[in-house]
Amino acid sequence: MAAGIDRDRDAVTAGLTLPWNPGVVEGHLNRIKMLKHQMFDRAVFDLLRKRVLLYSQDIAF
Repeated sequence: MAAGIDRDRDAVTAGLTLPWNPGVVEGHLNRIKMLKHQMFDRAVFDLLRKRVLLYSQDIAF
């Protein structure tokens, strides 16, 4: 494990020191995964796509 951290030293340093945070993106991905899970075996792709797009419009600017 330490060897992996040593290989990625630049990425680890950036992750600990830069002000950027992937939290918003992670939240959107989790929401899409939840929608997908809820619709598993219940609907076709078109309905899932519509739900994701409707949710995206609700949170848009």
